[in-house]
Amino acid sequence: MSGTPEGTGPGRDYRAAFDAAPLPMAVVGADGLVTGANPAFAGLFGGDTTGRSAEELTGLAADHDNRKTYRDVLRGRRPRLCCTRRVKRADGGTLWAEITLTPLTGPGENGRDGDNGRGGADSGDGRGALLCVTDVGERRELRARLRHLEMHDAVTKLPNRALFFERLTAVLESAAYERGATGRIGLCYLDLDGFKAVNDTLGHRIGDKLLTAVAARLAECAESVGASRGGGHLVARLGGDEFAVLVEESTGTEQLADLARSVLAALQRPFDLDGQRLSVSASIGVVERAAAGTSATALMQAADTTLYWAKEDGKARWTLFDPERNAHRMTRQALSSSLRPALERGEFALEYQPLVGLADGVTHGVEALVRWHHPRFGTLAPNRFVGIAEEDGSIVQLGRWVLRTACRQARRWQLDHPGSRSLFVSVNVAVRQVWDSDLVADVAQTLEETGLPAHLLQLELTESAVMGSAGRPLQALQALSDMGVRIAIDDFGTGYSNLAYLSRLPVSALKLDGSFVRGFQDEAHPNPADETIVEALVQLAHRLGLTVTAECVETAGQAARLRRIGCDSGQGWLYSRAVPPDRIAELVGLTALPA
Repeated sequence: MSGTPEGTGPGRDYRAAFDAAPLPMAVVGADGLVTGANPAFAGLFGGDTTGRSAEELTGLAADHDNRKTYRDVLRGRRPRLCCTRRVKRADGGTLWAEITLTPLTGPGENGRDGDNGRGGADSGDGRGALLCVTDVGERRELRARLRHLEMHDAVTKLPNRALFFERLTAVLESAAYERGATGRIGLCYLDLDGFKAVNDTLGHRIGDKLLTAVAARLAECAESVGASRGGGHLVARLGGDEFAVLVEESTGTEQLADLARSVLAALQRPFDLDGQRLSVSASIGVVERAAAGTSATALMQAADTTLYWAKEDGKARWTLFDPERNAHRMTRQALSSSLRPALERGEFALEYQPLVGLADGVTHGVEALVRWHHPRFGTLAPNRFVGIAEEDGSIVQLGRWVLRTACRQARRWQLDHPGSRSLFVSVNVAVRQVWDSDLVADVAQTLEETGLPAHLLQLELTESAVMGSAGRPLQALQALSDMGVRIAIDDFGTGYSNLAYLSRLPVSALKLDGSFVRGFQDEAHPNPADETIVEALVQLAHRLGLTVTAECVETAGQAARLRRIGCDSGQGWLYSRAVPPDRIAELVGLTALPA
């Protein structure tokens, strides 16, 4: 039988490796005291550590969570401890170390951690655990450098978008807002006006230098205002020429306004960059609100909207978020997205307002006015949605529907009341209907389908739609006039008010804007100038063979003055508001067919 020479064998080899290891290691007994340590461990903590508390040496005694895990490992209740913490060295310095504690398994236990897996303390074998201390300072420093590169802009060295949103989210979720402080947060969101032109004309190198110089001035402003208000602010570059200044504990809108004014003033000072003297400006959206109930997404949406307002209002300015203005914008978006489906769902309806002869008091026609019975916003007048429809092009589809519906209704009145004078119907036509659709074909097809005579249809266009008309618009108006359709200029007097162009257009009527008629309301002290202007317009129109309708007639006195100066017809609340089609016959005295 072979044997192991005295002083040799696995046990001695393990001990030699333990002593020679550069990694500080120690054996810890079930009672938490060091029972043996290698030279590296002794060198780290100073001399002989046998019998000393491993908890005290590593600082785990002051760390409640890790101390509990440490003791559970010694008792066999957990298989391992691994944590990172700052450890005090024997020379008084500190290092960041990864501390691991692994139970020691005794012979004959089939690799289990003590009796029935309970470990040394519960089994009473006294074997304890192996403690290792690994210096991770360089690793942490490298990780910190990589994170800094990842979270900071390479050009300006400011925090980037990722770090900004990380900080913003942390601030909004912080319990500090629940415990006190101001409980409010502020944000200045800005971009440079005309930065693209700098890049395009002077190159990206100068553009990057400008961004760096802007970043420096922003940091100065934030530090100056923050110091005066008792707190620092985070300045970040979010991308391109977009920057943000986050005020974590805002004291109110006045603080944010001071900051915005400071930033504008700082950026308006010229920049000297490699011999190039540049002057720039910025547009700033300012948001200030309670942190509770605010999300990062909602805050940035508000800031983005407000920045857009600042640019829309003329640039080189700051604008404070306005909930009412934002509600209007949101309503416009909601209306825009639901306009086309609303037509398919039949949410639109027409009402009609009489056009009354001032000389005889007889209703000669009606104007068709579209209403939107919106399921959320109620009944909407044209001024709430027609502009939106013109912007997105849905006015063409809506205009066709209005034309067909109005002509069909006018023909129905004609058929139902053959003994009465036929009413013409006046329909508004938008500029895009003239340019983006075949208006002549639409009108011809509608008249043919409904059977309405062409002379009972009047199309109203604004001055801006016909001013300087040439080419397609002029040809379309001439074709419609040749067809027998009346052409009227709506809201006359608010645009170019140049009667010269009317001489070459196939126009048959003018509708004076209500602003002229409202000047007649003070019957006790009439303004002679108002009457002189309207009388001159009426006389000129008559000399051109045009009839004149006054809009917004509300009193008998207005009607009398308009009649005296020769105005042909009036339209307004004096006669009737716009009403559903079944009320028209009653209002104008149409005679029905005999039963």
